Amino acid sequence: MKALFVNASPRKNWNTYKMLESAMKGASDAGAETELVNLYDTAFKGCISCFACKLKNSRTHGLCAFKDALTPTLQKALDSDVLVVGSPVYFSYPTGMMRSFIERLLFPIMSYSSDESGKRLRAIDKVIYSAVIYTMNCPEEYAGEIHYPEILAPSADAMRIVLGYCETLCAHDTYQFADYSRYEANMFDEKEKAEHRDKHFPIDLQNAYNLGKRLVTKEGINI
Repeated sequence: MKALFVNASPRKNWNTYKMLESAMKGASDAGAETELVNLYDTAFKGCISCFACKLKNSRTHGLCAFKDALTPTLQKALDSDVLVVGSPVYFSYPTGMMRSFIERLLFPIMSYSSDESGKRLRAIDKVIYSAVIYTMNCPEEYAGEIHYPEILAPSADAMRIVLGYCETLCAHDTYQFADYSRYEANMFDEKEKAEHRDKHFPIDLQNAYNLGKRLVTKEGINI
């Protein structure tokens, strides 16, 4: 059982990274072989629309045909049984790194053809149990008001359709700076942010741990 965790945040040892670490711990405790990859350590492009993966008798076998520094991570994702991608939310969307990774991963697996029953074909014959973790400065109530659930849903929906299973976990109102006094950010009360972090982020981390463990054990998961 292999579980891959992909950090699409430019920061390490901060909110998104810590959520992924906790999910990875849950997966490891459930018996999986785990690995974490930082996308910002890799120079790569999104899909270049070469369509090599859609050629008849293509030999890509679900792996993006464009070879670059991302190729080893894409291969690891294909070889994994569990895949968790984490990203902060910037201007209402995941990072560009996350979107580019998803393009390169999912498009070669997805087919434009279907079988006799009408079921869409896939380049892989297994389910990769996946999840998306989002962290955001935005409070949960306000996130609902500005339609974040609807805006962020398509990435997880695409992973569910192509990989066979996906769920989403969000951490809201996260602590953004190590020292708020150094930044032009007077719309935030540092004391309130710290209190929220101390009260709620441990719960978020526990939720991430439970997610990682659940994806490995499949407890409560029905496809």
